[in-house]
Amino acid sequence: MFAANAKHRPFSICAVPATGRVRALCLVVSSVMALALLPTQSPAQEAPPTTVEDVVVTGRKLQKAVDEFVSEVTLPPPGHGPARWGQKICVGVVNLQQDAARILIDRVSDAAASINLEPQGPDCDPNILIIATAEADTLANVLVERSPLAFRPRYSGSSQSRIALERFRTSSAPVRWWHVSLPITRDGAPAVRMPGEETAPMITGSGLLTTEITNRLLRSFIILDISKMEGLNFQQVGDYVAMVALAQMNPEADTSSFSTILNVFDEPTQHAGLTQWDRNYLQSLYGSYLNQRRPNAQVGAIGSRMARDIRSERRTSEAQETTSQD
Repeated sequence: MFAANAKHRPFSICAVPATGRVRALCLVVSSVMALALLPTQSPAQEAPPTTVEDVVVTGRKLQKAVDEFVSEVTLPPPGHGPARWGQKICVGVVNLQQDAARILIDRVSDAAASINLEPQGPDCDPNILIIATAEADTLANVLVERSPLAFRPRYSGSSQSRIALERFRTSSAPVRWWHVSLPITRDGAPAVRMPGEETAPMITGSGLLTTEITNRLLRSFIILDISKMEGLNFQQVGDYVAMVALAQMNPEADTSSFSTILNVFDEPTQHAGLTQWDRNYLQSLYGSYLNQRRPNAQVGAIGSRMARDIRSERRTSEAQETTSQD
């Protein structure tokens, strides 16, 4: 059986005193579990995957390959730029035994810490909620039906479309996810008219090419279909979840030509965890200054930063190799 990571980060379960929309979802999950629709799962036997080299670009220019990847996987709400978490995150896991839950939270928390986010302790209110089940379709339908505003709040830029939400409900994927975000001003205030307000806020300081508005992730719901995870261990699943929890990923993206954990369900023996390509993407998403007015220009800024970082890493590696040979 699995053993938890040595770091043993504190973890949160839905039983923590969560508030707002997440608390509402926790209560719904609890009621569904009471109906025996979510049998508790034990950790699977660990089958260490083969680690492959992070050879991503073969016969393609780096910038083109990076741009293709970033454009393919990045999916913010229509008309808005990519959203990022604020400084603090709190990961909650529902319906897994403690050792398995701890592994998932460790993996997501470690990935978050690598991009300068701060994972919170065991009594925090989860804004990343991971739910394991063997009845993913039933669970997704119940959650959306009972708490629709948790998934699509009534303000601009909160989430994907109703069509996308229907795909979330009916997805056959081993992992499905849904993000909720908020356009904010430089001081962190909402940049859109919120429910109950008569007028939209006044936004100053924006120009023809730049904007003071950015987008912040508020919560992420991730459903794991345990019945479709044969051949994977929880470290692999945890890193996959980290990728889709920390960034607004396109669930229909074709990433087959890239070295990424997003391919782990198609090639379970080839991906031990987050690849350097994945880490470069997350570092670029959180390290780029996304002040471009056009959303696609923000996506382009992420790609430019990612290619620049990869080139820098290659030069450093080549220099070290040259030094070691002298």
